[in-house]
Amino acid sequence: MPRLFTALTLPEPVSDLLLDTMEGLADARWQDAEQLHLTLTFLGDVPQPAVDDLVLALSRVPVTPFTLTLSGVGHFEHKGRAKALWAGVAPSEPLHALQARVAQACAMAGFPPEARRFLPHVTLARLGGQVPGVPQWLAAHALLAAPPCTVDSFTLFASTLSPVGSHYTPVEQFPVG
Repeated sequence: MPRLFTALTLPEPVSDLLLDTMEGLADARWQDAEQLHLTLTFLGDVPQPAVDDLVLALSRVPVTPFTLTLSGVGHFEHKGRAKALWAGVAPSEPLHALQARVAQACAMAGFPPEARRFLPHVTLARLGGQVPGVPQWLAAHALLAAPPCTVDSFTLFASTLSPVGSHYTPVEQFPVG
């Protein structure tokens, strides 16, 4: 049973800029270029027969291309400890509209909506335990600004977990427009 999510991939210049920020925290588990993406919806484990219905529903998502800009950095916490570092996204109504349409298509294919509010970001690192230097890293990269990129597709990915991190395999790409 594949573990699925929908996401936007990043063009190479944006990925390269993000990869250049990934240093200075020895205990961080940094993402590699293939893992950098902006999640639209997380679906979890999906029975194989439901994948075809999902692909059909996602193929009907109507959106025109738009520009997206990554800006700033932040972190997620759990019990007062930073658990992940991320690059933020400049406010984008077209991004939120695309995410809502993708979520609606997933719901029409029988998948319950996510409980969490959509917070667009690109995960840069996962942190386990107490990682010294997080405030300094956040301050050093607070003004991160990537060049604008055009969003002209989104992708359904399968995620395979392993001891060294997740591996993402594209299942289907959906062009917008």
